[in-house]
Amino acid sequence: FPGSMAPERQSPLPPQKKKPRPPGCPEARGHLGLSELAEEERKRKRSELIAKIPNFWVTTFVNHPQVSALFGEEDEEALHYLTRVEVTEFEDIKSGYIYFDENPYFENKVLSKEFHLNESGDPSSKSTEIKWKSGKDLTKHSSQTQNKASRKRQREEPESFFTWFTDHSDAGADELGKVIKDDIWPNPLQYYLVPDMDDEEGEGEDDDDDEEEEGLEDIGEEGDEDEGEEDEDDDEGEEGEEDEGEYD
Repeated sequence: FPGSMAPERQSPLPPQKKKPRPPGCPEARGHLGLSELAEEERKRKRSELIAKIPNFWVTTFVNHPQVSALFGEEDEEALHYLTRVEVTEFEDIKSGYIYFDENPYFENKVLSKEFHLNESGDPSSKSTEIKWKSGKDLTKHSSQTQNKASRKRQREEPESFFTWFTDHSDAGADELGKVIKDDIWPNPLQYYLVPDMDDEEGEGEDDDDDEEEEGLEDIGEEGDEDEGEEDEDDDEGEEGEEDEGEYD
């Protein structure tokens, strides 16, 4: 009864931690309220629209300074096969899903990384094991192709964006996870639409060219006016000669 004060019977089993389910899963949607369902529907429609834009996610990642700073030699090429990004949050569990088309680098169709609190209450993470195709492991390939002169630099910089899926050293300070969840996921369009600096410079050059053309046109108009004045002078001279001839 709603008004009963009787204590609820405690289950002898420990409470089970809810596991996040991929976005769109019917079981996951069943736990959402009306506002959350509306938000899920909005995100679903957004994902459908984004899916129609070629290279949307790789462009977004390349244009984000913190993400692109993690790229290795072939990461951008591999990310051209990226088709969808999703982020889910369930209580203390946050997960990111990155979907891929079939590609020459790994067998997985989706890579995920989950952040949660472990039994002691400390931040922890786990992720999909990437099933690399033979000779295509981008987390090792770059280090194997480095020469001695650049090995020091290689140790100072991440080898690949994909090392994020194997790095669980400090889940509480996972900068890339925070960037994807709090910056890119809410509004990826702001990075997809970042203007290309080369294009901006080109536009500036075009403006200069337009100004130069306008200047040339102005000079041409002035020249036409001068020619018109000279023609008038010639006409006046001819008229004067004709008058002199009549008097003669």
